Amino acid sequence: MDEEFRSLTDRLGDEAGGSEDFQRLLATEDAEELALVLVEHERPLWAREIAAFRLGCGGDRRAFETLVLLLNHRDPERCVSAAHALRLLGDPRTPRAAAALATNSLRTGYALHPVRLLVALRAPESVPALVSTLHRLLTPGEPHWRVALACVEGLGSLEDSRARPVLEAALPHPRLGAAAEEALRQLPEG
Repeated sequence: MDEEFRSLTDRLGDEAGGSEDFQRLLATEDAEELALVLVEHERPLWAREIAAFRLGCGGDRRAFETLVLLLNHRDPERCVSAAHALRLLGDPRTPRAAAALATNSLRTGYALHPVRLLVALRAPESVPALVSTLHRLLTPGEPHWRVALACVEGLGSLEDSRARPVLEAALPHPRLGAAAEEALRQLPEG
């Protein structure tokens, strides 16, 4: 059992309240049974999350939509599990979905994990989405500085010179300046 799966089971065990269904979903090797959980009516969120996580980690693309919904959930721990499964899933739609979530101005408070996923994916959509999100978050009084910081750090690790203007604009921000300086050092010259 890997660390992410152990974390998922520990977290959802209380939510499931000792349900027999909980143990069955953790133990089954039947992908069809797990996929059925994603579409059945009145299934609890914990059951859908287990099914999506297990299918996603196993490369079954039927988990994609549920994992994207969980990536944008208000509970950060659900987002972490979804991001992990989406990375392993390898679905070509993932970068577009993560970029859409990261750049959605109405959901900025939930964009931290989509931003981190974009960095991990290193997809063509990653730099434009992070630049766009960071640019929007540099406005005075913007409360989502953790998302902005994740963008700054991510842009540095992606080492793409298209990020230079927005990183330079981040330099004067008290919570972002040092990270922006470090990110600029990571960019190629020119």
